[in-house]
Amino acid sequence: MRILLSEEGAGAEDIAELTGFLREELLQLDVDDVRAVTGEEALPPGARAVDITTIGALLVSLGSSATGLSQVMNAIREWRGRCRGTRPTLRLTLDNDQLEISEATTEQVSEAFDLFVQRHSPIEA
Repeated sequence: MRILLSEEGAGAEDIAELTGFLREELLQLDVDDVRAVTGEEALPPGARAVDITTIGALLVSLGSSATGLSQVMNAIREWRGRCRGTRPTLRLTLDNDQLEISEATTEQVSEAFDLFVQRHSPIEA
């Protein structure tokens, strides 16, 4: 899963700090890896790289855990809720499915995250 974090009016140092905090939290979960994405890896095909964009990009290797995506989404939701005074924009991409959260209430974020997880969860037989 790719995570792209941005914040209107924020400088590169602010974005790097926010991204670092999120990365540290995600590394505590049952995921294979969380790494910073560099250059064009952070952007969709055909897009041009912008330094501030690549600074706020992470690639999460979910691994084989059945609950990995749900854990990651819960951690992101909690992390975003603790961002005081700011509400960073998050663009989450998984299997060509994109979820962008910007100006949203806590309830809207929870609903959107739950739907995203449902779309990527195996269907129970």
